[in-house]
Amino acid sequence: MQATRRERNRRLIDRLRQYGIEMTLEEVEKKGRSLTGRPHFAQVMVEKGYVPDIEAAFREYLDESARAYVERQDPQLSQSISRVRQAGGIPSLAHPVRIFRNNYDKVDALIREMIPHGLTAVEAYHSDHKQGDVRHYLEVAHRYGLAITGGSDFHGANKPRVHLGTGCQGNLAIPHQVLEDLMAAQ
Repeated sequence: MQATRRERNRRLIDRLRQYGIEMTLEEVEKKGRSLTGRPHFAQVMVEKGYVPDIEAAFREYLDESARAYVERQDPQLSQSISRVRQAGGIPSLAHPVRIFRNNYDKVDALIREMIPHGLTAVEAYHSDHKQGDVRHYLEVAHRYGLAITGGSDFHGANKPRVHLGTGCQGNLAIPHQVLEDLMAAQ
C-alpha cells in the first residue's frame, strides 16, 4: 500500500506541475512522513501560496473530481475485503455519495458487485450526505441485508469545517443504534 501511495504521489507531483504548481516529493513527505497523502500536498500548496486554504486545494486540485486528481492503485476488491474481515473488521462502503458523483444507479450496482466478495455494510451517515442520501443508503442497506455505518470524515486541521462526530455545522447525528448493531454483528 505504501509503495502504491508513493507512486501515486510521484504522479501527482507531475500532474500539479502541469498546472504551474511547483513542489517536490521530499517537501510533501516532510509533512506526511511514512503516510504521505493528499492532505500533505494541500499543506504545501497553502504554505507556498498557491491556494488560500486546504479546502481550496482539495476543491481545485486534489479532490476526486478536481482537475489534478490522480488515482492510487489499490488492491483488488476481494483482497481488500478479505483483509478487513481477517483483521476482525466489518467491510463497509465508505462515503458512497462521493462515488460516481452519487449516481444512485451506478453506486447501487457497485454495492451489488461487492456483496459476493464479502461487503457487509454501507455508510449511510456521512458529513457529505444530504437527508435524501441518508434515506437512500438506509434503504439500500435494508434491501441487501447490509449493516449501516456512519462517520463525520473528520481529519483534524486538514478538514477544518468537519467536526468530530457532528460533521459540518452539526449536520450529522448518527443514531446510537448503529453502534449497537455493529457491535452485535462482530
